Order: sequence, then C-alpha cells, then structure tokens
Amino acid sequence: MRIAMWSGPRNLSTALMYAFAARPDCAVWDEPFYAAYLAATGIDHPMREAIIAADDTDPARVAAACAGPIPQGKALFYQKHMTLHMIAGFPRDWMRACRNVFLIRHPARVVASYARKREAPTLADIGFLQQAELFDEVAGWTGAAPLVIDSADIRSDPRAALTRLCAALAIPFSDAMLGWPAGPKPCDGTWAAHWYGAVHRSTGFEAAEGPLPDLPAGYARLSDAALPHYERLRGFRI
Repeated sequence: MRIAMWSGPRNLSTALMYAFAARPDCAVWDEPFYAAYLAATGIDHPMREAIIAADDTDPARVAAACAGPIPQGKALFYQKHMTLHMIAGFPRDWMRACRNVFLIRHPARVVASYARKREAPTLADIGFLQQAELFDEVAGWTGAAPLVIDSADIRSDPRAALTRLCAALAIPFSDAMLGWPAGPKPCDGTWAAHWYGAVHRSTGFEAAEGPLPDLPAGYARLSDAALPHYERLRGFRI
C-alpha cells in the first residue's frame, strides 16, 4: 500500500513520518516534490540550492516513483507530502495509486511555528488552501471524503489516534510507531538541518499542546484566513 500523507508545514508531519519509518514493514519518502517545487516556482526557501542539487526536479519522474514499486520490498510506502508543492502543471494521476490522507493542525499553531523558521509567511506558504483543494479533488474521484487526522488528537493520545488511523487504512497498528531514537534519520530530506531541530531531539510524540498562541496582528489575520479550511476538514477527522 502507498500512503500519501498531505499537510502543510509545521503540522507534526515529520514526527508522523518517523512513526511510520519505525515500522519494520514500511518504507518512507520525505517530501518527494520539494526540489521540483523550488525549481518550478523560483521561490526562496532556506537551503534552496542544496535541495535542488540533491533531489529530482522533474515532477513527472517524481510522480512515477510515487506510484511505482515500493522500495526495499516493504508492504507499505509512506510518502510525506506538502500540499503547497502540488502546483498547477505537476502530475496528479499518481495520487490514484495511493491512499490519500490529510494531516491537519490549527492554523494559529502552524503560523506561530512557521514564523520562527521563516519570516513573513503567506497563506500560500502554509498550505491550508491547497490542502482543501486537494481534499476536494480526491473526494471527487473517489466518491467519498478521504481520511483526515488532526495533529492535536495524535498529541493528546498517540496510541489511540494511530490505532484509528491504521484501522481506517486496514493495516495493523504497531507499537513501534510510538517512539524512535533521537537524532537525524536516514529518511530525512536535505532540508532537515534547517527545519527538524526539535523533532531530532524527540524520541516520540510530545504531550498535548496548551492554549492557542497569541499572535501579532498580521499573523493573526493569516491564521484567520486559514481557519475556515482547517475547520471544514476537521469535520471529517477520524
């Protein structure tokens, strides 16, 4: 089975990737389209040139690999995707070969976390609009709402949330998903040195988060713009 997990940045996405990477039956791929996205858009991201140099910038080749043979002869192929990477003109037919799942997080938390790593984020940077569009696209060709999981539910009770997710995917839950060794992982993308500091210090999912952060006015407006997309998908969470 190929699992395409769709989120924006700062959504617990790397920790969830590590949970699947800890399964002995699962191969993982960290943001397959990142280099292609940077090359196609010209956008300035941290480590841009290093990412483009290290990874495939041809979206057609990346798409073929996403739908192709599962690496290492594993039963599962977990692909961590950023919704903002799936820009117009990139192939999407490969998604039909995957179970598409949508990982969501309250936008106030996303904005607060993203702004600590890259200044002045925009709505396009945090991926909520693109996530809603992809959700609707998948629902349109499957005839049913795709799976949605909220990072808050994972952090509140990792075992229960991941058990529900595995059951919805019709795969067995594994206790291995609840922990991983500290430090960088073989599956990390080139950009890990900039973005993954906190998750590299972790050995499992952190405890439930507290109250929503207070945001400066500009960031609060950005969170408010993303909120309807988050709330709509949250209505479908497992």
